[in-house]
Amino acid sequence: MAPNNPNPPSTSFWNVNVPPSEHTETCPGFLTYAIDTNPRDRAILSTPDSDYIRQSWPQVQQLVRENRPDLFQRVPSDLRLYKEYCAKLVEEHGSVMRFVVEERLGWGGGKVDGEVKGGLEDPANYKILQNDWPYGIDSRIVHLVVWTKFTLLSDPATEDLTPEAHAEIERFVDETFVAKCGREKVVWFRNWTSLKSIQAVEHFHVMLFDPDAEFVRQVTGGDVALAEKVKKGDGWGG
Repeated sequence: MAPNNPNPPSTSFWNVNVPPSEHTETCPGFLTYAIDTNPRDRAILSTPDSDYIRQSWPQVQQLVRENRPDLFQRVPSDLRLYKEYCAKLVEEHGSVMRFVVEERLGWGGGKVDGEVKGGLEDPANYKILQNDWPYGIDSRIVHLVVWTKFTLLSDPATEDLTPEAHAEIERFVDETFVAKCGREKVVWFRNWTSLKSIQAVEHFHVMLFDPDAEFVRQVTGGDVALAEKVKKGDGWGG
């Protein structure tokens, strides 16, 4: 049962950034988590897009340097759309993870090997795609995700990568992105385990400031983020 709404529908957080004709008396099921367990997301969803300030490239660099991926956030309307879309994926595919592995990555079977040979030196072991639901950052920043078929080892006590895993990713990022874009225009990070939206498939994030569009097309194979497709009405079919 949807929670009781003590506020008029127009002021309820789930109606912010929604046309008045689509306002509802009760909270949609895909947003009830923000009432029960996530006040941070509730605050974001309560913010009009017109009041949202995108994080700048220097701010992004600082958050990565300080290992604070928890301070990234999405544009309010994008967060709402993301949660709605994830709920639809669970309904149609059983889980977001299954959709990512089978549909986005094309790795089949809903499983990814934990141990493979070659690591990031073998292109068969990873895939670079657009972040389907990028953060609310400067629109000149391109947000990519590198998905891997193998586990990137981390210290369970700190959730940080082991020195060996960190060095492997650093080498890969230098060769793949820094060599083309310049060191001051590239950052990378892996989310803490507790922050990962897709827990079962290993991945790390790469952000590029104002990169050459053709280079991005080449490294992603011309991939288009799901958010962009959904906003155009093309991505709701999963």
